[in-house]
Amino acid sequence: AAAVGQALFEGDALLFLEEAEIAPDNDAGAGGADPGAVRADLAELWDRRRFIKDAARPEAVARRHAAGRRMARENLADLCDPGSFVEYGPLVIAPQRRNRALDDLIANTPADGLVAGLATVNADKFGDEAARCVVLSYDYTVLAGTQGHEGHRKDGRMFELAEQWKLPVVFFAEGGGGRPGDTETRGDGRSFNQFGRLSGTVPLVGVVSGNCFAGNAAFLGACDVIIATPDASIGMGGPVMIEGAGLGVVKAKDVGPASVQTANGVIDYLAADEAGAVAAVKQYLAYFQGDLPPGEVADQTLLRQVVPEDRRRAYDVRKAIELLCDVGSVLELRRDFGRGMVTALARVNGKPLGVVANNPTHLSGAIDADGADKATRFFKLCDTFGLPILSLCDTPGVMVGPEAEKTALVRHASRMLVAGSNLNVPMFTVILRKAYGLGMIAMAGGSYRIPAFTVVWPTGEFGSMGLEGSVKLAHRKELDAIADPAERAARYDALVARMYEKGKALRYSTIYDFDDVIDPADTRRWVAAGLSAFSAKRLDPAQRRTFLDTW
Repeated sequence: AAAVGQALFEGDALLFLEEAEIAPDNDAGAGGADPGAVRADLAELWDRRRFIKDAARPEAVARRHAAGRRMARENLADLCDPGSFVEYGPLVIAPQRRNRALDDLIANTPADGLVAGLATVNADKFGDEAARCVVLSYDYTVLAGTQGHEGHRKDGRMFELAEQWKLPVVFFAEGGGGRPGDTETRGDGRSFNQFGRLSGTVPLVGVVSGNCFAGNAAFLGACDVIIATPDASIGMGGPVMIEGAGLGVVKAKDVGPASVQTANGVIDYLAADEAGAVAAVKQYLAYFQGDLPPGEVADQTLLRQVVPEDRRRAYDVRKAIELLCDVGSVLELRRDFGRGMVTALARVNGKPLGVVANNPTHLSGAIDADGADKATRFFKLCDTFGLPILSLCDTPGVMVGPEAEKTALVRHASRMLVAGSNLNVPMFTVILRKAYGLGMIAMAGGSYRIPAFTVVWPTGEFGSMGLEGSVKLAHRKELDAIADPAERAARYDALVARMYEKGKALRYSTIYDFDDVIDPADTRRWVAAGLSAFSAKRLDPAQRRTFLDTW
């Protein structure tokens, strides 16, 4: 080899390589290092990381379990595919160093009470790419799940990633709202703005079991759907804020209990417990993750018996939905709110769609203000994320009367017309029985001609308003002139029957106002054909970009 200071010329050798036996170097970091050896820096990290595990706080775990509740990490472990959760910011602690010792904060405020990261959900069905999600959960065993400064910086980071990578967000929101005890803070919080910007961009799923107040409730309320358990209490202010405002002393369970929040439409799905809530989250996300293999199909001839032969009898439209859709695929939303309207996510031949249906057991299926709001919001949800809509129509029209008008019905009913008229996704309308007036128009997206198809069961009947009301108005003088009650009733029934003959489906089929009168058993075949045609040309997400109204 060349020596130091030696002058070299072109072609001179610098060094020569020769084979030789080399003794292994056992220094740390070399390829021959003892694989069982633990460096001091790694040991320090391991020791620090043990505090983020539930096992480090057995008393907190015991209290939680004694209350019949899960830890935050237990819910996430149930939700996320095994081994898929990657946690962000697990080592941060509550910013309260001025008032508490560092060791105390490390031991008792892990992750600043917010567990967050990336994971996959349902990857076994849809693959890793379609199953990727952002997941977050407040930890109620850490400072009552309150929102700390570091936690807000962390959730902001997760929302940025969700927006950048177009990832759905699942947020377990239990907690008491903003935390007043933090001592080291900065004025850089943008979490609520960042979360609001995600609306309409990616699916947002809120989950709550227990108390959820103030800032936690604001995140929850901004979600597309809210899945809760019976012990949930949800409010924009908790007991402390209520008392501070001079509004009296109330218990947390009385602020916004699940019984109230399901009836008024805040809660979309009420699960039996936390395990049921997690199962509902998985099912909900799946509708937006892709198609599944065709599912089990019920006997479609049973649809022929859903609508009673007596046109005045009510029936359960949910039976029609369950029979039409793949077995076990239906997830109904807002069941206890706007009871005259049924809204559900489902699948036909494995393809996801939304189903909206009039409920004849409530107001005979008439569309009231709550029902219109419910259908409008559901139209927007499906349209935002590209799900076709199946509309099952059986309505005597929009609700009427002085009491109905006190609910601002003019505005609410018109919301449904406007939303239906601006859908980007196809609508499929099936008229099961009554198709009257503006109610039918609202159920068809603004016109018979708007849906990709409009078909009618043989039980279908048409008119500008309900047959009975129409007869009473058009023939009032004639009926009033009949003195004998029995004779008057007979004449009335005859006039109604004549109106029915004029407006029944087969009579109407001679005019091309709809596409066909079908055997109810053929309904699924029509829906499947519509879904297949739509699947061939999915909408560009850019066509649908809009925020999803929280109501």
